[in-house]
Amino acid sequence: MSTSSTGVLVLLGAPLGNPEDASSRLRTELARADVIAAEDTRRLRRLLSELDVVPTASITSYFEANEAGRTTTLIEQLYDGKRVAVITDGGMPSVSDPGFRLVKAAIDAGIAITCAPGASAVTTALALSGMPCDRFCFEGFAPRKDGERRRLFGELAEEKRTMVFFESPRRVEETLRAMAAAFGDDRPAALCRELTKTHEEVRRGGLAELAEGAQADPPRGEVTLVVSGWTGPDASEATPEAMAAAVAALEAAGTDRKLAMKEVAVRYGVSRRDVYAAVLKAD
Repeated sequence: MSTSSTGVLVLLGAPLGNPEDASSRLRTELARADVIAAEDTRRLRRLLSELDVVPTASITSYFEANEAGRTTTLIEQLYDGKRVAVITDGGMPSVSDPGFRLVKAAIDAGIAITCAPGASAVTTALALSGMPCDRFCFEGFAPRKDGERRRLFGELAEEKRTMVFFESPRRVEETLRAMAAAFGDDRPAALCRELTKTHEEVRRGGLAELAEGAQADPPRGEVTLVVSGWTGPDASEATPEAMAAAVAALEAAGTDRKLAMKEVAVRYGVSRRDVYAAVLKAD
């Protein structure tokens, strides 16, 4: 339990891009805080100017590289009775952004925590994607290493819920190609970038089509990918040519042939023997 002498940790939902999405509560909390821990202090000061808020708080940086050490300092300030606000560049703290470590430390210390909710790139992209939104899972950023990324996508190949990922514009093409290899070229998806900003764009299509588009016209800015869940195998699609091509695509992406044939068998709902026969015929 928190005591009357301790402060309060406030998690602030920041606009994704358009400052008009800021709530009146966000403005109040920014003006009221004793300390503001920001992922990027320059972006925070720009937001404060856009919202016409003049803070009395001390402003400190709080990002991935200093999160571990800075958490201790912020907990000490909370123990001293300070109202500490945490804000990221956009969206909610802790969701693929700094904040989780501090929330956990505050809980362990019995410090009160509240939240001024705001925009979410996850739910915004879902709403714009045209994909089913009744059940979904958020997978954050895909692993950077090819092997780890292939293993993750292999595990998600039969995920029936709509999937949401964050991705860097520099890696989005290779991620889309890895997804196409694991989920199928035609799996419906949406590439959402610069949500709520001037150059907001949503590209919809199959994964292979989106990968080609990302190569021809590389997307800029922050990217959220929405991928349709698995709907089960379609026996009419399990032709020897299609299965052999799927195995070849996985091998080209670096998957071992034995594992590739196993993944294709699962994808098409056939036996590995059928896939093996298709590959032999193609060879």
